[in-house]
This record gives sequence, C-alpha cells and structure tokens, in this order.
Amino acid sequence: MKTFLDLVRHRQSTRKYKNEPVPREHIEKCIETARLAPSASNSQPWKFIVVDEPELKDKVAKHTYDKVIKFNKFADKAPAMVVITLETPKTITRIGRAIKKKEWPLIDIGIAAEHFCLQADELGLGTCMIGWFNERKVQKLLDIPAKRSIALLLSVGYPPEDYKLREKKRKSLEEIVAYNSYKKEGLSG
Repeated sequence: MKTFLDLVRHRQSTRKYKNEPVPREHIEKCIETARLAPSASNSQPWKFIVVDEPELKDKVAKHTYDKVIKFNKFADKAPAMVVITLETPKTITRIGRAIKKKEWPLIDIGIAAEHFCLQADELGLGTCMIGWFNERKVQKLLDIPAKRSIALLLSVGYPPEDYKLREKKRKSLEEIVAYNSYKKEGLSG
C-alpha cells in the first residue's frame, strides 16, 4: 500500500491512455472521494458529469483543442471524461467571496478535483486536469444550462504499461517556505 506521500509523488498528468473502458465503479469511487472534499461553508459548489459514451466523449474531447491550440489532443484517446460544473455556493460563501475578493468555489473545485485524481491514481487510473476548452460547445453537448459554468474537465483512463513516471520539477522547500514573516528564511539548518 502506498503512503500518501508516495501517492502524491506518483500522480501525474497522464496524456496517453490504453483503449480500455474505465468501470463506472472506479469513476464513482473517485467521485465519492471528491464529494468528501472540504469546501467553504460546506457549499459543495460542484456537479460531476461523467462522459463515458464513446461518441459523446469524442465530441467533448474535440472541444479541448483546435487547429492552433493542440496541447490537449491527447483527450481524444481518454476513454472517459469528467466535466465539473461550478454550482451556486451558499449565500455565506457568496458574501465572503465578495468581501474578501477570493474565489472560494474555484478553490473548492480544485481541492475536489485533486481528491478525484489521487483516488484515480490509487486505482491504477491516469488523469489530466484540462482547463482549456470551448465552454459553450461543451455546455451545449451536455445540456448544461447557460447560467452554469464549467470549471474543469478531467480526462480519465488507464495509462499504458510503458508510460514513464516523469520527474517532478518543483521549487525547493527553501524557495517556498518562510516562518513567521514573508522575508525570513524558511527552513532551519
């Protein structure tokens, strides 16, 4: 069994998939994990639309790239996609968002999406969070009301056996940690 840190180190954005359907039970387990994510005032400002019907999934995937922007073309090969819509948060969250000028619902969706992706990794699935897509066309395909926006798409599938784990290039702890003041050195030596 992987430790949590092992799971985080292993999870990566997968951009290559086997031509193998993902069991709905696996996707539902990932959504259950996402459902349990914390959110501001427990608003749970999300809805998950699973797109696993191949023809519809292909149509959604085609709206993640175009002739100029091709970096999401891998989405065509994912056997499933999950579309996360931004739902109306509780009144207290909306008030807090206006006063503090913080997009709590988008932060909440980011947390839920990461819960989904980590659970998927534990199940042997690969995922990629996709933020570039034609929102209006995806809304129309999936009958999403115009008053709802799409926060994020997730591609989901099994990576091929030869898909290599990439080295995570991240800033060092010394570059990102400070104690008690922004200007103070971070880690003690």
